[in-house]
Order: sequence, then C-alpha cells, then structure tokens
Amino acid sequence: MVVAHVTGGLVEALNARVYGHGNQTLVLAHGFGSDQMAWHYILPYLAYYFKVLVFDMAFSWKVRPDFYNKEKYSTFNGYADDLIGLLDELNMTRSIYLGHSMSAMVGCIAATQRPHLFKHLILLGGSPRYLNDEGYEGGFEMSDLEQIFHDIEYNFSSWVSIFAPNAIGVNDPTAIQEFKSSLGKMKPDVALDVAKTVFLSDLRGVLGHEHIHCTIIQAKKDFVVPTSVSYYMGKRLGKDTRTVILETQGHLPMLTAHSLLLDVLKKVLCIHG
Repeated sequence: MVVAHVTGGLVEALNARVYGHGNQTLVLAHGFGSDQMAWHYILPYLAYYFKVLVFDMAFSWKVRPDFYNKEKYSTFNGYADDLIGLLDELNMTRSIYLGHSMSAMVGCIAATQRPHLFKHLILLGGSPRYLNDEGYEGGFEMSDLEQIFHDIEYNFSSWVSIFAPNAIGVNDPTAIQEFKSSLGKMKPDVALDVAKTVFLSDLRGVLGHEHIHCTIIQAKKDFVVPTSVSYYMGKRLGKDTRTVILETQGHLPMLTAHSLLLDVLKKVLCIHG
C-alpha cells in the first residue's frame, strides 16, 4: 500500500494521508469520537483500486489541541470548509466521498458549495437531524440529549463507557475498546462542544441541493440513527439516490461488519475483483 506524504496547511494539521495509486480519488471521513484509524479494516483493499485520502477531523485527539476553534466548529460549516480546503490543497476534484455519521452531512454541505469537487457521495450512518420532530423520527427526544450533555460534562469517562458499547451495538469487545479508546481520548470540553453541534443540528434543508449521485448505507438497527432517517434522506435527495440497508447492527459497521460493508462498497464503486 503506497502512501504519499504531503506537508503544510490543512493537510499537515489534520494528519492527511493519501494511500494507493489509482486514478480515482476516494475520500474517507470519520465521525464523532473516531479518527482516521476507523477505516483500517477496509483501507488496504480500497487503496488497491483508488487513491484514498484519509484525515483526522479537527476534534480528534490526534490533531494538535490549539487547532480546534470552538466558534468555527459550532456548526457543520467549519468542518465542510476543512474538507474543501483539503481537497483544494491536494488538487483533488471529482472525488468519491464516503462520510460516516456526522461526516455524511459535512460532505453534503461541501458538495452544495463546491459541487465540482465531488462525483459521488456515499453517506454511511448519516443523519440531517437527530431530534424527533413532528412527522420526523430522528431517534432522540430533547430530554435524551440533555442527559447526554450532562453526562459528558460531569462524568465523561463514565459516559464513554456507556455510549461506546451502545454505539457499537453488538458484542464485539475489540470494536468496543477501539471506539471507546478514541472517544475517551477527546478532551471532555471539546467532546461536549461537538456533541451539541451534532445532536442539535437540523440540516434537512441541505438535502436535495447537492445534484450529485448519492448512495445511503445504513445498518438495520442503529442506536444513533434509525432506518427511517435513511429513507427520509433518500426521498429528499432525489431519484438518483440509492439506499442500502446492511443486515447488521450498530453505528460503526466499518469496525463491526467490515466484510459486509466492503461487499456493498464493491458493488457501489463497481469494483470487480
């Protein structure tokens, strides 16, 4: 697996790495509480066919602490700006983008602002809104979120120990420990900021403005995002959108069902081999 080292700017700040030597760029963007290592099971295979860009989000414990700006990252736009900046620095256009969890909507926002940077959005376990609303099942009531915020602020380590296995969703000690480790290494105040940005977001108005081919991939049972959200997104994104429900549980299938996820990605990405 070939890795290209590029230094300076956002590329260096977000620990960006480019693997593989394919002609088509594939961007892998992780979600809340993770880092680029979340892709370690599927990255080697994908790098055989694509030029794969991975990086750490600004909140990651692997990014130098002074880089995180509370005001900038109080909305998803800050993360979208980083994504656009990375692609510009690396001169990458017409990319295939695979965004997990919050990064699904980061990709949607970036694609509305700079559509030529993307040719296909793959939205894995994404949601435009986590709060239930009239006629919309987001998965959480406000009381649920207030409890999450309280627990992060006042007993972070205990919250991590509870949230990590719930998010993993299956009895997989290795995956639980992996997610628990990356989530637990976040600074508690940063984790609280990001949790509020994510769980209180309402980005439903963004959907349908991308005008780019989209694929939605969602686990059949997910503690964080109910399948109803996937079908809602599919309707809003339009007829050029395909929704695939994975026959598995949990919010992080790249850790718990990577073979199944890779099988789906082979079909979505038209990989023969």
